[in-house]
Amino acid sequence: MAYDETLAKRLRKLLAAEPGLSEREAFGGLSFLVDGNMTVGVIGDELVVRVGPEAFKAALGKAHARPFDFSGRPVKGWVYVAPEGLASDKELAAWVVKGLEFTRALPPK
Repeated sequence: MAYDETLAKRLRKLLAAEPGLSEREAFGGLSFLVDGNMTVGVIGDELVVRVGPEAFKAALGKAHARPFDFSGRPVKGWVYVAPEGLASDKELAAWVVKGLEFTRALPPK
């Protein structure tokens, strides 16, 4: 499994107090789940964020974001964020909040 451990540690720190948090290997990287629903993850040196279909277009308008296309087909509601868009803790936290906003509204798995 190849993923940026430094980014994973930053995510762990941001999500430490989140109820129902778990980690799982997925997509060749590391995923962070809330109540069984994937919220964010790390693949290589990029962040994956599950923003949901309603926030997808707006998320793509943010700098350094692009559609999540792990299998070659874009997945609506999921985005990759390049390392340049995660340089500060504030930038990373903003993306984590977007992921949490969507997954907190989903029923637990």
